[in-house]
Amino acid sequence: MKPYKFILSGGGTGGHIYPAVAIADELKSRYPDAEFLFVGASDRMEMEKVPQAGYKIEGLWISGIQRKLTLKNLAFPFKLISSLWRARKIIKTFRPDAVVGTGGFASGPLLQMAASKGIPSLIQEQNSFPGITNKLLAKKVNTICVAYEGLEKFFPKEKIKLTGNPIRKDLLQVKQKQVEGQKAFKLDDSKQSLLVLGGSLGARRINQLIEANIAFFEAQDIQVIWQCGKLYYDQYKQYNASKNVQVYAFLNEMDLAYAASNVIISRAGAISVSELCIVGKPVVFIPSPNVAEDHQTKNAKSVADKNAAILIREKDLEADFQNEFSELVSNKNKQNELSKNIEALALFNATNAIVDEVEKLLKK
Repeated sequence: MKPYKFILSGGGTGGHIYPAVAIADELKSRYPDAEFLFVGASDRMEMEKVPQAGYKIEGLWISGIQRKLTLKNLAFPFKLISSLWRARKIIKTFRPDAVVGTGGFASGPLLQMAASKGIPSLIQEQNSFPGITNKLLAKKVNTICVAYEGLEKFFPKEKIKLTGNPIRKDLLQVKQKQVEGQKAFKLDDSKQSLLVLGGSLGARRINQLIEANIAFFEAQDIQVIWQCGKLYYDQYKQYNASKNVQVYAFLNEMDLAYAASNVIISRAGAISVSELCIVGKPVVFIPSPNVAEDHQTKNAKSVADKNAAILIREKDLEADFQNEFSELVSNKNKQNELSKNIEALALFNATNAIVDEVEKLLKK
């Protein structure tokens, strides 16, 4: 039998790229001879991150529609037609046995074309509120893997499989890597360490918060590993000169950063929340208020309501942050309680469950 061929598409942000890579890695472990091709948006971060993960990628000339009227929107119909043609050509040349989409602009044209050719196709929706691409694709694809209950209001019920979000394998052993992580970041193991994450592109409000509190962290004797995002690195790299502060545009070894930290400050995107449940460290969520249906706040609240994390809304940071943070770092019992409760929410088997669904499509 000839080896299987898989196309995976997802991108724009780490939240779409890493699930696609995790699914590819699991497929590869089951089918070592299989061929893989990723399809992304030609000017987005997947063009760099996917080859770093060891996979080939092709780019489409595609971007989303801006919510406000802009000149960029005038180019959208041309980009869409161009991307549909290119996706058709890629599918015709590569001839995949199955196609998997994890959201983002490029997965729209690709899965649209795959489904129209009758190629088995699956989408994975990370959020409690689906993006426009996956909502449009739902009628066309065979299977929809989701991470939250209650998505029947967006997707055909008979296609939905509750699997959880796929997580990179290297995060499953974080607990065993503490010493390795502390060495990698040259940390003093007698002090507590804070890991700050604003997503792959960065989060302006979180960066402002950290900058305003550098003296406060110093007074608390806290070491800070700060991923500020590539959009903000030039603005904040000066703080590498501060004692106990390390600023990064992006953290390539996330497993070691998680392992080295005692407390984490993070946005509440769906993949971040899923990863942090598996990592099992005390978390302060600061959700972005600027996303569709305020879904980050909903994600964070679903964890905080179970006494498994601390939620501070952006509008409350001035009033609440220092009190909440100093109480957390000074209270080991509270840290242990949050750790235990967030880990209880982890879905460790999500990637396997999604690949099981891909296999069912192959058998059909």
